[in-house]
Amino acid sequence: MRLMIIGPQGVGKGTQSVLLSKAIGVPHISTGDLFRSHASAQTELGNRAQEYMNAGELVPDTVTNAMVGERLTGDDTTNGFLLDGFPRTLDQARWLTQTLGPERDLQAVILLEAPQEELLARMLARGRGDDEPEIIQRRLELYRTTIQPVLDHYANLLIPIDGTGDVAGVHNRILAALTERAGRAPAGTGEPAEVTGSARRTTHKPLWPRPHWTVQ
Repeated sequence: MRLMIIGPQGVGKGTQSVLLSKAIGVPHISTGDLFRSHASAQTELGNRAQEYMNAGELVPDTVTNAMVGERLTGDDTTNGFLLDGFPRTLDQARWLTQTLGPERDLQAVILLEAPQEELLARMLARGRGDDEPEIIQRRLELYRTTIQPVLDHYANLLIPIDGTGDVAGVHNRILAALTERAGRAPAGTGEPAEVTGSARRTTHKPLWPRPHWTVQ
């Protein structure tokens, strides 16, 4: 299954991405991991990204897109992938849609959500030096401003998930929502299908292996 997971800082996106990747048997592709991997290997892309980061600037889309595009050619992405932290902007989303093409486009976009008060409390509890209330609130405001066009781009694929509560509970909500999506969408597509009476009685081919659904 070809997925993307998105959500604000503090919502637990990284933790859920790792769990989901293992549960459905697809690679977890994080832009943060890609940056670190390329920087460690001192690739051309890694060196270019490092220059921007050292200068305190955002890594441009051309570099980030190239890293993601290269990773998506890996043999382990044949049966699907889980994108984490990408795309962050509308331009990146449009690039991804064009790059993947209709045969390999995303099938679902998981939107993890939580009240701002809880996100603030979670990030303050981490105790990082730059996790001051005013700074966190600015980050969350920036996220809401920049992410809305991306959400609009993927409106038909969005699966909102309540990100509050314990890790296992959130994980099982995600799996349940994906199971429902698999029952409503033909394999290989990301568009919800109209469910007729006969279709409800039909067992659809799973979009991914389902070894265990519950986190203990």
